[in-house]
Amino acid sequence: MADIQIKAAYGSVVEEDEDALLFIAFAEGEDDDGSYVVLQQPLEGGPVRLEVNDENFAAEDALESVTLLGDDLLLTIRATKTSKFGFAGTILIGLAGCEDRDETLAALRVMLGPIFA
Repeated sequence: MADIQIKAAYGSVVEEDEDALLFIAFAEGEDDDGSYVVLQQPLEGGPVRLEVNDENFAAEDALESVTLLGDDLLLTIRATKTSKFGFAGTILIGLAGCEDRDETLAALRVMLGPIFA
């Protein structure tokens, strides 16, 4: 069982031209107080910043691996970065019924390259 679990209702991919950033997100709902995962990367590439549920639970280059397991997405955090996430080592994102799932996963594969299994 994962340390953090989120049941995603929405997936999104947003390119922000002003700051030249790509955002990929999974959220339980549209409310600001709902659980979420956001991955952020400069449009030209570079380190990926992971944020989970709060801007205080975030770090760059935090992901060791990402694995698609049927309707679930398992994010494994590097051991050296778990303190940034309340010592959580894994995050499970439930994707069953997630709106824009396929588009979001395709963008995530491109963003993460070889760490996305």
